[in-house]
Amino acid sequence: MFKRALPALTLCFLTLPALAQTAPVADAPTPAADTAPAAEAGEPLPQTVLVSGQRPGPGLWKVSKGEHVMWVFGAYDSLPKSIEWRSRDAERKIAQSQEYLGGPGMGVGVGWSAVTALPFMVGFKKNPDGVTLKDLLTPEMYARWEPLKQKYFAKDDDIERERPVFVAQELYRRAMAEAGLARGPEPREVLGKLAEKHNIKFTPTRVQVQVKEPVKTVREFKKAVMEDVPCLVATMNSLGAEVEAIRVRANAWAVGELDAIEKLNFDERETACTNAFLSSAITRLQPEILTAKQRSMDNWMAAAEKALENNTSTFTVLSMREVLSPQGALAKLKAKGYTVEKPN
Repeated sequence: MFKRALPALTLCFLTLPALAQTAPVADAPTPAADTAPAAEAGEPLPQTVLVSGQRPGPGLWKVSKGEHVMWVFGAYDSLPKSIEWRSRDAERKIAQSQEYLGGPGMGVGVGWSAVTALPFMVGFKKNPDGVTLKDLLTPEMYARWEPLKQKYFAKDDDIERERPVFVAQELYRRAMAEAGLARGPEPREVLGKLAEKHNIKFTPTRVQVQVKEPVKTVREFKKAVMEDVPCLVATMNSLGAEVEAIRVRANAWAVGELDAIEKLNFDERETACTNAFLSSAITRLQPEILTAKQRSMDNWMAAAEKALENNTSTFTVLSMREVLSPQGALAKLKAKGYTVEKPN
């Protein structure tokens, strides 16, 4: 029970950033063999061909200040399950570097004190007061939900009693799996192990927030209402188009098609699902969670500038969004006067 229940305590803020990622399919390029119409709710997702085998991913971005260089790997987590990622160029650059900067991010921990919360974990993911999805959704939206339920949750009637935000997260996860895509930090894990292999200094930039009162947090969360219906509605409305856009992105990333990658829209559809998170009792009890992401990015920027000042060569990993966005980390470094060069 401990292994199953404990992760649920932090599921809402650990999984929602992934759930919110999207791009309009019309903004994405369509490589050969990747032409397929977006599916309507409840219909099978398009069977677009995904690349397979060993793939290098994109090249490395170069940030420099005089003779000092920082090599930046742009990571994309939703990759075809059938590829084996490997970049010999990244391996060489890591071996030649004096420091490896961990990417920005946030984590939420509950520690062993959470054992005391276990008796209260039963029903953690369910709506309060026995409310069901049929009670929460309009008749029109529930009619859209029913074929999706039949497709992805045919033998799981308990899903009807779960909070919409959890239903949306699991619906999205199952649709991604069906499409042959895997969410996970596999390239980051490979790169981190290479840094360990070469005994490179590691500098973390993530921010970890510890849940202070697990019992109180669980009790408050279970009885509080969340503004999470829009999250499920938005997920149902865009599911087919969103997964198809991610498939196109994954192909472009895996084969290192820089021109295609630069045209991709990496803006996140955060509003509906982020608002659900912001309305939860967890963030009301620990408001510092709300600033953790920005504090982590501040940590990374400070570490990057220090590394560029002190090291001949530094290696780091950023999400592709931070690499390409006009408001991303590389754009901010460029605005500060650093030279930023894209891969050849």
